[in-house]
Amino acid sequence: MHFFLFLLGIPFLFILLVPILYKLFNPRVHIGWFVLAAPVILFVHLFRFLPEVRSGSVPVFTVPWIPSLGMNLTATVDGLSLLFGLLITGMGALVILYSVYYMSKTRDALHNFYVYLLLFMGAMLGVVFSDHLLVLYVFWELTSIASFLLIAFWYERKTSRAGALKALLITVSGGFSMLAGFIILGMISGTASIREIIAQAGELRGDPLFVPAMVLILVGAFAKSAQFPFSIWLPDAMEAPTPISAYLHSATMVKAGLYLVARLTPVFGGTALWFWLVSGAGIVTLLYGSITAVKQADLKALLAYSTVSQLGLIMSLLGIGSLAWLYENEALASAFAVAMFAGIFHLFNHSVFKGSLFMTVGIIDHETGTRDIRRLGGLMNVMPVTFTVALIGAFSMAGLPPFGGFLSKEMFFEGTLKTSAVADFGLDAFGAVFPAFALAASVFTFVYCMIFVFKTFAGKYRPETFKRKIHEAPPGMLIPALLLAAVTVLVFFFPDVPAEWILRPAALAAVPASVGRFGEISAWHGFSPPLLMTAGVVLAGVLLYRTLEKWSPLYRHYPQKFTLNAIYVWMLEQYESLSRTLTDRYMTGSARHYLMYIFLFFILGVGGFLLASGGLGADLANDAPIGLFDAVVVVSIILAALTAAMTNNRITAIVALSVAGYMVVILFVIFRAPDLALTQMVVETVTTVLFLLCFYHLPQLEKRMEKPKFKLTNFFTAAGVGLVVTLFTLAAFDHKLFKPITAFFENSYELAGAKNIVNAIIVDFRGFDTLLEISVLTAAGLGVYTLVRLGMKGRDADETE
Repeated sequence: MHFFLFLLGIPFLFILLVPILYKLFNPRVHIGWFVLAAPVILFVHLFRFLPEVRSGSVPVFTVPWIPSLGMNLTATVDGLSLLFGLLITGMGALVILYSVYYMSKTRDALHNFYVYLLLFMGAMLGVVFSDHLLVLYVFWELTSIASFLLIAFWYERKTSRAGALKALLITVSGGFSMLAGFIILGMISGTASIREIIAQAGELRGDPLFVPAMVLILVGAFAKSAQFPFSIWLPDAMEAPTPISAYLHSATMVKAGLYLVARLTPVFGGTALWFWLVSGAGIVTLLYGSITAVKQADLKALLAYSTVSQLGLIMSLLGIGSLAWLYENEALASAFAVAMFAGIFHLFNHSVFKGSLFMTVGIIDHETGTRDIRRLGGLMNVMPVTFTVALIGAFSMAGLPPFGGFLSKEMFFEGTLKTSAVADFGLDAFGAVFPAFALAASVFTFVYCMIFVFKTFAGKYRPETFKRKIHEAPPGMLIPALLLAAVTVLVFFFPDVPAEWILRPAALAAVPASVGRFGEISAWHGFSPPLLMTAGVVLAGVLLYRTLEKWSPLYRHYPQKFTLNAIYVWMLEQYESLSRTLTDRYMTGSARHYLMYIFLFFILGVGGFLLASGGLGADLANDAPIGLFDAVVVVSIILAALTAAMTNNRITAIVALSVAGYMVVILFVIFRAPDLALTQMVVETVTTVLFLLCFYHLPQLEKRMEKPKFKLTNFFTAAGVGLVVTLFTLAAFDHKLFKPITAFFENSYELAGAKNIVNAIIVDFRGFDTLLEISVLTAAGLGVYTLVRLGMKGRDADETE
C-alpha cells in the first residue's frame, strides 16, 4: 500500500470504526484499547524507515489528487518529517494508553474523544509529511479544527468553550496569513513543491515578494507555536482533558510552527530579517513564558507557560541555526549548525519530559481532585512513583544533570554565546541580548521547576485538605509517564543513539549538508562558559526560590489592563461592538431592504465592471429579425410582470405571474427548445398550484397608498437591474473569448452513449454539478424533516406538561 495513503488511512479508518466499537462494547470494554492499535501500527511502520533515512536517503511517495491543479499527495520522508512522525505516533500511543485509565467510561463521551484525537493525529501526520504547500495548509487548518474540538471536549464548562474559541481564532487567523505567504511563495517560485522551492532558494531572494512571503508565513508559524504575542491561547487551551494537554500542547500541535520554520530555513535562512524575526521572537517568548510561569497557582497553568517558554527557546535556536546558511566558511557555518541541532535536540527532549510532566499533573488531579499548588504539599510519601517522575521531568526542564534536558540546554547557552560574537546583522551591538535573556529566562525556569516539585511533593502532608484518601495512581497511568521519564534519563547517558539515528538526519534537513557536522554530544566539556552559566542559573535560582515569598508579590503590581489577555478581550469586545453596530444598520428585518442591497450591489458591481473594462457594446447587424409574434410575447411578459408587481389582489398577482411564466414557455417553443419549454411549463404549473394552496390560508392584502419615493426607488432599481442584465448579455454575446463547445456536445452519442444531448449534458458532462445539486436538495430535505420532528416533539412535550 502507498505510504501516504496508509499513513492517513489508518487514523481515518479508525475514526469510522470508533462509533461502531463504542456502541458495541461500551461500557463493558474501554474503547481506548482498540484505538491504541492505530498509533502503534503507524509508529512501527515509520520506525522501519530509520536505517534508510540515517543513510541519507529521502524516500518520496506521490499519489495524484487534483492533477489539473498540480496538487498531489506527495510525502517526503527525511529526517525532520520522520522525527515528527515518530513523536506524533509514539506520544499518541502513550497518551491513548494513559487516557484509558484517565477518562471515564460512563461520564465521558469516549467515542467523540477518540474521534477528535484520531482526526488530530491524522492531520498532524499530513502536515509533517506533505511536500505540497497547499496540501500542507489543508492539514494545518484541520489540526486547528481538531484542537478546537478537543479543547472544548467538556463543552458544558464556560472556560472550555472560551479557551477553544481563543485557540481557534488565533491559530486559524495565523493560518490565513500563512496561506497568503504560501500563495506568494508559489507565485515567485512557479511551484508549490517544498523540495523544488528549496532547490531554487538562491534565485528567490532577489524577488520583491520574497520578504512579504516570509513575514506572512512566520505569522502563521508563530501563532501555531504560541510565540509572543500569540502565546495567550495556549494557557487557556489547558481546559482540555489532561491527555490532550500532554499530546497537543507539549509534543505535537505546538511543534507544528517549529516544524515549518525548520523546514523552510533552507529557503529563508541566512537573511537578516529571518534571523531577527525567528530568534528575536523566540528569545522574547522564552523570557516572557518563564517569568509568567512563576506566578501561576494551577499546576497545568504553570506547565502551560513553561511550554510557551520552552517553545521560545527552541524557536530562538532555530533562528540562530539559520546563520549556518550565511557563511561559506565551513568552520563558522558548522558552529551555527550546532545551534540548529540543539534546537532539534531540545524539541525532542521537551516532548519527552513535558509529556511526562503533564501526565504527572493529570495523576495528581485524578487522585487528589485539585491542581491548586496552595492546597497541595507532602505528596512525596503517599505518591512516591509520581514524585519520581515529576522530579526527573522538572529537573530535565530546568537543565540539570543527569537528564537529557541538561545536554540541550548547554548547547543552547553555547549557541547564544556564539551569536553575541558575530559582527553581521547588527549583532556586534545587540548580540549580548541573547545570552543575557537566555540566562535570565533559565533562572526563572529553574524557579518554576522547583515550585512544581517542592510545593507539590515536599512539606507537610495535610490529608484534611482533600475530600478523598490519597494513594498512588493505577499502573496504567504510571507506565506511560515512567517510560518517558526513563527516556529522559537514558538520553543523558546514551545521547549518541538518538543523535545518530534521528536527530542529525533531522537537523540536516534545515542546514547545508556540507556543514552538517554537529560535533559530539557530551555531558562534560570542562569548565566552559555554558557550564558556568548553568552554575549561575542554579545559584540564582536557589536564591530566588528561597526568597519567593518576599519578591513574588511584585507580580500583583503589574496593571492587569495591560496584559495580553486583557488586550485580547478588549479587541474581541470592540470587534463584537463594531459588528453589532454594522449588522444593525443593514439587518433591518425588511425583505425589501435586503433585496435592494443585493440589486444595488449587482448594479454597481457588474455595471461598474462593464464600464471599467470597456466591455460595453454589441454588434446587432447579424442578429435574427424580431417578428411581430416575438414582440407580442415579450410585451405580454412585461405587462404580466407589471400587473403582478402593482396589483393589490393576491389571485390577480398569482395569475399574472403564471402568465409571465407561460409566455416564457412560448418563447422557448419559438426558439425550438422543447426540453426547456416542457420543464418551464411543469415548474410554472406546480408553482401556481403551490401559491394558490399557500395563499388561501394567508390574510388578505391591505389596500393602502404607497409613498411615491417607495415606488420610484423600486422603479429605478428594477430598471437598473434590467439594463445591466441586458447590456451584460449583449456584451457577452458579442465577445466570444473561446470557441463554441457545440461540436463537442453534438458528439454526445459517441462520448456518452446518449441519444439525447440535454440528458447527456446533465447526467454525464455536468455529472458532478448535478450530484451537488442533489446533495443540496437532500441536505435541505433533511433539515426540513429535522425541524418538523423537533416541532412535533416540542408540541408533545407541551401537551404532556
